[in-house]
Amino acid sequence: MAKLNFGGVEETVVTREEFPLEKAREVLKDETIAVIGYGVQGPGQSLNLRDNGFNVIVGQRKGKTFDKAIADGWVPGETLFSIEEACKRGTIILCLLSDAAVLSVWPTIKANLKAGDALYFSHGFAITWSDRTGVVPPADVDVIMVAPKGSGTTVRSLFLEGRGINASYAVEQDYTGRALERTLALGIGIGSGYLFETTIRREAISDLTGERGALMGAIQGLFAAQYEVLREHGHTPSEAFNETVEELTQSLMPLFAAKGMDWMYANCSTTAQRGALDWKDPFHDAIKPVVERLYQSVESGVEAQKSIDSNSKPGYREGLEKELKELRESELWRAAETVRKLRPENNK
Repeated sequence: MAKLNFGGVEETVVTREEFPLEKAREVLKDETIAVIGYGVQGPGQSLNLRDNGFNVIVGQRKGKTFDKAIADGWVPGETLFSIEEACKRGTIILCLLSDAAVLSVWPTIKANLKAGDALYFSHGFAITWSDRTGVVPPADVDVIMVAPKGSGTTVRSLFLEGRGINASYAVEQDYTGRALERTLALGIGIGSGYLFETTIRREAISDLTGERGALMGAIQGLFAAQYEVLREHGHTPSEAFNETVEELTQSLMPLFAAKGMDWMYANCSTTAQRGALDWKDPFHDAIKPVVERLYQSVESGVEAQKSIDSNSKPGYREGLEKELKELRESELWRAAETVRKLRPENNK
């Protein structure tokens, strides 16, 4: 494990060079990895582990998702089982269910945990807010986490491209004395490009803050606000969308992702430079109090409770689809459909 400097702060990072796949295989050679849940993270992590030569089984209730697992090559009775049976067979239980599903399935998982097993999560939600979720692991198991910084689809696609998504890792409870090596081996096994150290609580809080903030909630709010102002002042949908979303996602994001914001500022027009430098502080000052309020809502457990309450309501999915339909049918994202069709790569 290496200590790397992140903006003046040293952090622990693990790379494939330090912990190669061969070492990961050796660490887990006697383990049966049971992936519980085949929804978002389950397919990517289980398929990557299988392709990397680990002993993997899947636990999933029968239904469309069970059928998807069969289509991906998991064999009922051999590598695909009920959740209860997979937990019985596994020595490392990868709990990759949605936060809502964990609450209902936890009694089954807990009843089948054996002394010395490892209980693995890819999100700290259930453990961090255990007073609300009821997920309190027994004292005689390892409790660990590897949290890929992206969707399960990305975990798989980057693996197939020979790359690898970065992930955070944490050891919450070390019963066996092997929790750390198990964690790192699993992180490498699922195809992580590198792993950085965190705690389950820090991951849960930063994850919920990020989703509600810059990654999804805030960026949609910013897009909608700028698009609406441009439209209200007479700009066309195509112009408003291009100046709000398309240029950002197709041109600028790749630049500052690769080189940094300072490089992008240095390589744009002088007019853009001056405007960006002048307006970044007013935006920062307006937005930071909202992010602070968001953080406090996450840290206190309010956001977790909202999620638990809403996901458990009858008709939740119908209500969600209504909200998503409104978003999808807004002028902003209907304009996006036409703009995407015009991209040269979509007209070959």
